[in-house]
Amino acid sequence: MTAVQKAPSPRTAADVYDELFVPALFHQWGAVVANEARIARGERVLDVACGTGVLALAALDRVGPGGAVSGIDANNEMLTVARRKSDQIDWHLGRAESLPFPEKYFDAVVSQFGIMFFVDPVQALREMMRVLRPGGRLAAAACDAVENSPGYAALAALLERLFGDRVANAFRAPFALGDPVRLRELAAKAGIESERVRQHMGTVRFASIETLISTERACVWTLGGMLDDAQFVRLLKEAKPALHPFTTDSGLVSFEMPALIITATQ
Repeated sequence: MTAVQKAPSPRTAADVYDELFVPALFHQWGAVVANEARIARGERVLDVACGTGVLALAALDRVGPGGAVSGIDANNEMLTVARRKSDQIDWHLGRAESLPFPEKYFDAVVSQFGIMFFVDPVQALREMMRVLRPGGRLAAAACDAVENSPGYAALAALLERLFGDRVANAFRAPFALGDPVRLRELAAKAGIESERVRQHMGTVRFASIETLISTERACVWTLGGMLDDAQFVRLLKEAKPALHPFTTDSGLVSFEMPALIITATQ
């Protein structure tokens, strides 16, 4: 009898995120945010909007066998990928605005590039502070303004020129909170005192312009579904001169992308 082979499962948006965005951009930030939260051995840590687990895994390394890490995300596809990486982390499906944890439960609450997408970031900050024990630390990272990331600024300008405001603004969405004043205003509305906002510099690296454009086109949180095949071909053609200043002789695309990290103590 011939065995019936199952067709491979289709790649989800979370798979694309983890395979392309994480190594190109997000992996480097796990240690940075963990440092800002001063995560230590034996502590109990919550990663809010944990995605595929980059920051939660960095926290797990810090707390060691005597500590505990939980991760929560509203996207089950992201959690499916995260669960493949570690069974030592307590993964939860849920929203940042309504955390399913008791008050004063965690030593540190962290979040990496999630606050820009929260439906109600003020309520999310309130919830993150609620579950912190007295003396517990909050650290949440947001993308800095797109203008401070030269490669993405060039791509945003190109999208606006080619396809108008609707497409360009969708691409700019992750950079919406890239303003220290805006972040401090959100913290004040959430009742957080003595917060600090610091800029940290990171680097975006893609293997090629085509990889960068293809990845952005596949991202459901920005350009996903907004460009048809003809528009993609046009964008790729125009992107080569627009992104040439950030491209090496070998084709690697590299440019700075800073983040703002807001920290506070309960």
